[in-house]
Amino acid sequence: MIHFAVLLLVLCAAVNAQDCPTIISRAQWGGKTPTCRKMSTPVPNVIIHHTEGSFCNTRATCSAQARNIQNYHMNTRKWCDIGYNFLIGEDGVVYEGRGWTTIGAHATPVNPISIGIAFFGSFTSRVPNNAALNAAKKLIACGVAKNFIKRNYVLKGHRNVMSTSCPGNRLYNLITGWPHFKA
Repeated sequence: MIHFAVLLLVLCAAVNAQDCPTIISRAQWGGKTPTCRKMSTPVPNVIIHHTEGSFCNTRATCSAQARNIQNYHMNTRKWCDIGYNFLIGEDGVVYEGRGWTTIGAHATPVNPISIGIAFFGSFTSRVPNNAALNAAKKLIACGVAKNFIKRNYVLKGHRNVMSTSCPGNRLYNLITGWPHFKA
């Protein structure tokens, strides 16, 4: 019976790992070394953002966008790193920001208890493509499977926790139909 339980755990871990999207590490996109504080996981919230800058749809352009955002956040805003835990390009790839275990700087009142996911681009008048949207859904499922996000998490748009138009009207209207959304 013990062998069956161990086998079941191994199989579940393999299935969960397959559900994770491709995540480009900070080192792979050329990110600077952060000096931020760690947070306790699993967190109860996922906050969706847009970067309000240019969209990207290749690893090269998304990596450059991530470096630009990190430079702005660290050099101008004087933050310890890029503000988001993860960023998503329209290449369907996730770019590691602060990652699963570091407190973000994306939504002040909930930073220590949330994962901030930003889509590269402005989504006031359009939504991200399906590759990006599917990557976000897989990232959330991956976070749940790996116990970084609580199973009964709450999904919100940035505007639900701060006075902002983020993540843009079209993207916001779309995520209101996603599982776990609560305004």
